[in-house]
Amino acid sequence: MVDFNTILAGLGDAFTLTTILFVLSGVVLGQFVGAMPGSSQEMTIAIAIPFTLVFAPLSAIGFLIGVNKGGLVGGAIPAILINMPGTPDASATAFDGYPMTKKGKPLKALKMSLYSSVSGDTLSDLVLITVAAPLAVVALKMGPVEIFALIIMAFALISGLIGASVTKGIIATALGLLVSTVGLDPEHSTPRFLFGFTDLYGGFPISSVAIGSLAVSVIIARLAGMTGGMRPALHIPRNQTDDQKRVSLAEYLSCRFVLLRGALIGICIGIVPGIGSTAAAFMSYASTKQAAKDPESFGKGDLRGIAATESANSAVGGASLIPLLTLGIPGSVSAALLIGAFMIQGLQPGPLLFEEQGQLVYGLFGAMMIANVCNLIFGLFGLRLWAKLITAPESIVFSSGLVLCMVGVYLSTGGMFGVYVMLMFAAIGMIMNALNYPIVIFVIAYFLGPRFELALGQTATILRGDITNLINHPIAAALLLMSVFSIYWLGIRSSVKSGKQ
Repeated sequence: MVDFNTILAGLGDAFTLTTILFVLSGVVLGQFVGAMPGSSQEMTIAIAIPFTLVFAPLSAIGFLIGVNKGGLVGGAIPAILINMPGTPDASATAFDGYPMTKKGKPLKALKMSLYSSVSGDTLSDLVLITVAAPLAVVALKMGPVEIFALIIMAFALISGLIGASVTKGIIATALGLLVSTVGLDPEHSTPRFLFGFTDLYGGFPISSVAIGSLAVSVIIARLAGMTGGMRPALHIPRNQTDDQKRVSLAEYLSCRFVLLRGALIGICIGIVPGIGSTAAAFMSYASTKQAAKDPESFGKGDLRGIAATESANSAVGGASLIPLLTLGIPGSVSAALLIGAFMIQGLQPGPLLFEEQGQLVYGLFGAMMIANVCNLIFGLFGLRLWAKLITAPESIVFSSGLVLCMVGVYLSTGGMFGVYVMLMFAAIGMIMNALNYPIVIFVIAYFLGPRFELALGQTATILRGDITNLINHPIAAALLLMSVFSIYWLGIRSSVKSGKQ
């Protein structure tokens, strides 16, 4: 049990000038990298870890956490401004963020994104600080059957609420799962669909798939449709009213339940290893749209859509550290990278960490709260800068974006093969967009595919091929029933809506 003096000592270590500067540097770097299409905070953390060898443990890990938190804020910037998400979870923010930009309210959308991200992140950190150990125990009780049912429910909600057709959503999900089977079988490591390419042993790189289909497909379409190379990529009216530039306190408070729901979804998803922020963002968006009295306003520039996605995907960040710190199990890619940083500093995440390094742990908690404040303060300054840069000629903005995507994929995959895959999926993305198939669902299904397949195999073994054994797993059975009902109800609603049109 950590005593009160240890907690105070840890917080005192966090609130030193050295630690604050390291955390601030990480936040600034994370926001900058996150705002560039083709980059990610995970890639930046991986590159930065070797350089933290000479830092003190708290400074090193605080810097990396700052990078992660800053990247979550920065990732929404290109999605909102030019509809060019570099990651799947940022594409959920683009659903309502980009329509607001087209209405001449980019700063309003960016500020709502910032406030929502910081709110979700702060709530998640508070949960981490107060109830980390009990929540980690709950997460461990989520076995393969429950995880399988949870992923099915995520697919059902996303397929029914993203896009105009439930049928097309299900087809996009199936295609994503099919493409995810390329590579080695997660259970037996049997090669599948390699066609002689040894680079495919690990499957298609997720960065190539996501950036190619979500960002590069949009860039190529915008470049092909340009009529004048010197036309600004984004026109912001000069004489904007305060309502167009800022988010009022009343507007923020009107989204309080959306923010709370999103944060809770992100926390629940974050403590379950392997699901990730993408599923949290889309489940939050889908549930918010489903609960709204006017769901037709979503996708047209609704602040609630931005609040739902950003609060959820940011909440995953803090929650994913719960199993990491208490059990030594990473809950996300970023958390997995942080394990390396802990070990480099001679620390072993797990049950004994609080007992042996309690002062450092609570210093880390203090650094996380400092990072949230830095995110808010620097974000308010940085958003104006990015909004100004995006008013450059579209030929420069989109061609630079394409180059950044190629460089980002090249670095993250370690060669040109990843770039070729990115271009292939850019073509697939353009075809799916032309046929009105939701490319976002395709990417989510691909991202969750290996986890889904592994959980499916384990579930079949646990149930011994008899579905009636689900009675021994009431949580999983309830989730599956909710999934069937969601598809049925959303399918009827989609048919009625199509009939009215």
